[in-house]
Amino acid sequence: MLCDLDNVIRFYDLTRPAELERAAGLPVGTTTAVAFAPEVDLPLLLGRITRERWAESVALALADRVPPRRARELGAALAAAPFRADGEVVAVLRGVRARMPLVLVTNASLELEDDLAAMGLTDPAHHVVNSALVGVAEPDRETYEIAAARAGVAPGRCLFVDDRRENVEAAAALGVRGLLHRTPADLRKVPGLPL
Repeated sequence: MLCDLDNVIRFYDLTRPAELERAAGLPVGTTTAVAFAPEVDLPLLLGRITRERWAESVALALADRVPPRRARELGAALAAAPFRADGEVVAVLRGVRARMPLVLVTNASLELEDDLAAMGLTDPAHHVVNSALVGVAEPDRETYEIAAARAGVAPGRCLFVDDRRENVEAAAALGVRGLLHRTPADLRKVPGLPL
């Protein structure tokens, strides 16, 4: 099984960035829209910059909308947003891990290992394919090829779970069976999945 991390296992609390956006007269979600634009996000996801440098890039991208101090606050608040693991999904994945290879596939930063430890997930899977370490990011097909190779099986024998349709479709183009994740109940509906 190949499984995405963000919005499947890990969820961010964006309350503070939203408060700062409202105070600055920005629509809620402006900071994340700017931060996750490829030109701002990709250097982080490919391991070329740290989370702190990414926060600076977010601030620069917001500089035409708010004063510099507020832009820096917004970038820093997003970079420092607290996160949590979904306990129900973690329990399901631990059951999967006990019975078959489990590979986390994620577009993440160089700080991923620390993030996993902060959630109490020091051994979440047999392998982790972190974009910042492998140098390719989803939905690049090489990401799924690497993940299947680490699982030790052909792509056609893998199930990939992700919350983003374009990632599921990219994996499916390799013959990987896909599951578009919305709730933990989605995992429990997969036929033949050992839970």
